[in-house]
Amino acid sequence: MKSRLSFYGEYNDTKLPWAPKLPSHWQIWRNGKLFGQRIETGYPELPILEVSLRTGVRVRDMSNIKRKQVMSDKEKYKRAVKGDIAYNMMRMWQGAVGIAPVDGLISPAYVVARPFREANSSYYSYLFRTADYKDEVNKYSRGIVSDRNRLYWDEFKQMPSIVPPHDEQDKIVTYLRAQDAHIARFIKIKRELIDLLNEQKQTLIHQAVTKGINPNVELKPSGVDWLGNIPEHWKTRRLKFVADNISEQTNTQKPDEVYLALEHVESWSSSFNPLKGNVPFASTVKRFNEGDLLFGKLRPYLAKVVQALQNGVCVGEFLVIRSKDKEISTDFLEILLRSRGFIQLVNCSTVGAKMPRADWAFIGNVRIPLPDLDEQFRIVKTIAHETQSISSTIDRIKKEIELLIEYRENLIANAVTGQIDVRNWQPGPDDEAADSDLSALTVDDELMEEEYEDEHN
Repeated sequence: MKSRLSFYGEYNDTKLPWAPKLPSHWQIWRNGKLFGQRIETGYPELPILEVSLRTGVRVRDMSNIKRKQVMSDKEKYKRAVKGDIAYNMMRMWQGAVGIAPVDGLISPAYVVARPFREANSSYYSYLFRTADYKDEVNKYSRGIVSDRNRLYWDEFKQMPSIVPPHDEQDKIVTYLRAQDAHIARFIKIKRELIDLLNEQKQTLIHQAVTKGINPNVELKPSGVDWLGNIPEHWKTRRLKFVADNISEQTNTQKPDEVYLALEHVESWSSSFNPLKGNVPFASTVKRFNEGDLLFGKLRPYLAKVVQALQNGVCVGEFLVIRSKDKEISTDFLEILLRSRGFIQLVNCSTVGAKMPRADWAFIGNVRIPLPDLDEQFRIVKTIAHETQSISSTIDRIKKEIELLIEYRENLIANAVTGQIDVRNWQPGPDDEAADSDLSALTVDDELMEEEYEDEHN
């Protein structure tokens, strides 16, 4: 990431609150002078493209049967030519915008913008995903409820955008792509280290919840494949006999309740960040109580299992599990349900290729180990003590990744708004940027939210 950059020699004041000073030879145009709307249908042979908050535009995986059914009438889908900008009208303000990597089809609920010769699509893809520009998008979007606002073409084409000379747009893209490659390589290394530490942590946890914390204890066959041998004084019981699956449905949220979706829960961790306040949701949700365990049944291999700290509502992709037996500690059960062996077992039971789901019928019948209550408390305490340093190291590395991502966002914003001059920058031998290098820049959580292809229905 080494480079000698300077400022432009002369800047002019603008009337743009999100870009108050620009290089004097740069211009400001309405998007309608940079892009034309592409509305072309009748290309059913082309692949379906999707617009993701995390990865921009990509070819959609059509292995999911439900998606095949939803997208059966491809005649209605818009054609996007390689290099076109496509954006999700409802999520543009969050960064759901990108460049079509190939000729493909885009949902009628999306907008396809064909670049004129003055516009390098890659430059504008960087610009449109900056924080300041996304705030501007939100101002131009309209709708009844703020989080359902849409940026229609008529509003998009009226939005002002920065217009450097085309050769500078090209140079900025080349520079940012090279820096992206460096940053992505650092992030990849750090994520690999996190994976190793998590594996070490899970080994300790699995040992503790299936064999106990006394290395000298006599073991016996459990009769349960995923457990193997267990301490001779332990017993096993089916989960459904010690806990209930609570499925209280509601379409309202009480003032003191939080809202939890899968994206609010960290994988393989007790950490989660529910939304507070009144959160609009389009379908019914489940109600849970403080102390309930929430088990993510969609893609269970992500191990999204947490204990609720207060009452709330959650999306239907969670099982709400409530202990009903005094023989089991909720803290112990939480760790057990998030342990490697249990998650692997449940994952093998799932149905669906792209969006595999587990169900209570299987999970409730799983036999789990059951030490006495005092030993459960000791196991929980020991796990917390022995994994503390590992968890601290993981948290530190995650912070480093966050700082790298923040650095990248600032670098992009400075480059696309002319706050740094990259015209004299020259790429070095390690500045090559393959797509495989850049893949680490996407969120490392594999749980991709269902996108919005059928919002028009």
